[in-house]
Amino acid sequence: WLRSLSGTARLVALTLVVLPFWVSILVRSYAWIVVLGNNGVVNRALLDLGLAGEPVAFLYNDLGVVIGTTNLLLPFLVLPLYAAMIRIDGRILQAAETLGASRWTVFRRIFFPLTVPALAAGMVLVFILTLGFYVTPAILGGGRVPMVANMLDMLINRLPRWELASAISIILLILTVLLHLLYVRLSRQAGN
Repeated sequence: WLRSLSGTARLVALTLVVLPFWVSILVRSYAWIVVLGNNGVVNRALLDLGLAGEPVAFLYNDLGVVIGTTNLLLPFLVLPLYAAMIRIDGRILQAAETLGASRWTVFRRIFFPLTVPALAAGMVLVFILTLGFYVTPAILGGGRVPMVANMLDMLINRLPRWELASAISIILLILTVLLHLLYVRLSRQAGN
């Protein structure tokens, strides 16, 4: 969709994608409490429209953490994908259409395969960032959603189990380095 826009519309859409980078992670996480809380914007709308009889529990569970994390990390996936998609020569797509391919066939057999390396690189990048995510799961999960960073905090600060925390940290570091190497390799493929 972003690729198909032109001029000012594309600039506005990209600004909306990048906008989360301009606001602190802490502020965005607390903003989700206002939006998703029992008396928040979403629950009020659901109750007013009659779609729910009582407030839906969006916070302090997996759903709240997924919504907040998606909001924070989506630009890290969209921007590499957009960069790969913008480099695809439109003449290739037009040639396929003039040879009788439907729009779905052009997408499935040409456009999507050309963006797979960027998609994979973006997914690896988002996964690496998610491994160390602490603030959003702590705030939106209320300490009830186990994430690696939150578990390490508990092992170090609440249960003095430094040996277990250090072992998990080493495994996390090795996994992150391996995933980073995969990301670099996929990024190079996306650049070709």
